[in-house]
Amino acid sequence: MAAVRPGLGRVLPGSSILFLCDMQEKFRHIAYFPQIVSVAARMLKVARLLEVPAVLTEQYPQGLGPTVPELGAEGLQPLPKTCFSMVPVVRQELDTRPQLRSVLLCGIETQACILNTTLDLLDRGLQVHVVVDACSSRRFRRSSRSPPRTAGCSASSKARTPSSAELPP
Repeated sequence: MAAVRPGLGRVLPGSSILFLCDMQEKFRHIAYFPQIVSVAARMLKVARLLEVPAVLTEQYPQGLGPTVPELGAEGLQPLPKTCFSMVPVVRQELDTRPQLRSVLLCGIETQACILNTTLDLLDRGLQVHVVVDACSSRRFRRSSRSPPRTAGCSASSKARTPSSAELPP
C-alpha cells in the first residue's frame, strides 16, 4: 500500500516558507528568465510583507555565478549547494521550524533541482506548492516547467500575487 501523503492545504504565513532555488547569472539564457525572476521577486516581496521566511540557494556559485540582483534578495544569505536538491543545505532551517507545513518553491532547473527538492520535501511530510510561473529549465519543454505535479505537489501557474504597483514601497 502506498504511503499516505498530506493533503494540500492553505498556505498560511505562520506555517510556510519560501524557497528560491538557483536563480543565478549563468542561467540568464533560460527561456522566460526575466519573467521567472520577476514572479519570484514578487513572491519574495510578498513573503517579506507577510513575514514568511525565505531561503535562497546557489548551485555551484564558483561556476554558475551569484544570484541575479533583480531577484531583490538583499539580506538573504545564499546557501551554496552541489546536489540537485535544496533540502540537504536547508535541513537545519527545516528542523528549527516544527510548525512548518508548506513550502512555496521557485527556481531554475525544473527537471533536476526543483523536482528533487519537491520529492525530498514530500518525503519529510511537507506540502509543496511549486510556483510554475517562477520555474524553468535550460532544456525548455512545455512539460519541463512543472514535472513535480505528478509527484504529489501543487503546481500553480495562475497564482494571484499583487503587482509591484499594488505593493507598498
